[in-house]
Amino acid sequence: MTGSGETERAIGLGIDAGGTQTRWALVADGTTLLADGMAPGLTALQLGSSDGRAHMRSAFETIAQALPAHSKPREICAGVTGLDARDERLCELMATALGVDAARISVQSDIAIACHDLFAPGEGYVVYAGTGSIAAFIDEHGVFHRAGGRGVLLDDAGGGFWIAREALRHIWRTEDERPGSWQDSPMARAMFAHIGGSDWAYSRQFFYGRERGDIGKLALAVAGAVDADPVARQIIEQAGRELARLGNALLSRFGPRPIALAGRAILLHPLIETTLRAALAADVPVALRYAEAHVAAARIASRLAQQRVAAK
Repeated sequence: MTGSGETERAIGLGIDAGGTQTRWALVADGTTLLADGMAPGLTALQLGSSDGRAHMRSAFETIAQALPAHSKPREICAGVTGLDARDERLCELMATALGVDAARISVQSDIAIACHDLFAPGEGYVVYAGTGSIAAFIDEHGVFHRAGGRGVLLDDAGGGFWIAREALRHIWRTEDERPGSWQDSPMARAMFAHIGGSDWAYSRQFFYGRERGDIGKLALAVAGAVDADPVARQIIEQAGRELARLGNALLSRFGPRPIALAGRAILLHPLIETTLRAALAADVPVALRYAEAHVAAARIASRLAQQRVAAK
């Protein structure tokens, strides 16, 4: 049985949910990292279908099963990609799976948590590329501003899904004109090896039957072919220019400030960062940063728990 001292610890659970994976962290007393781990990826868009909600519930249950014994969180802060405002359906899913009252769950976009992790309000911009892409800024008054982040069906240029889609589009357009030409393309051979076959049926099933995070992972094959395939190189360089466009949008709106580059897609190949830097309009400090958004969210949750304990 958990002792009363343990019960009163200000333990917060932070969740950073993206299309490729979900990371979680457990923090006590505002600073002490107790545990962290990973679960299947999810997005707020899945709330719109019963299958999607079942997948989300399963992911949260995976987290619940991995939490250390006698370290139940008192508060939860979750950043979920595709989320713009609090959604009670999401909070109820989390409350049921994780055993925490829905009133003690705060949810926001994953990029907002990353901004809080990397900069103080008004300090700088974050250009983030994972499965999708977005640039964001939290101003001195705590107001959230964005460029991009419109979803993979509409845009999200420069993210992993976009890179994979551009590559497959090129491959199949070329096949329309010269059937069998994929055999001469290192990029096509690598992608088809990952998909499972070179017939259109394999690409169709993969692209239209898999989650967007799975599709985004195909970007690894594109990046791996850069040195051997000029088309792969062009796509990766264009990804850098597309991400620079997002940064330039915020620079033009709010003026020069430091820029943090974050997200796994930026790390796919050095050309992405090099091209991005070269395409930025202003001479501002740019740094590649590792956004520990799940830990930042856990710290936020733990501080809220501390306030509740102190208020007793």
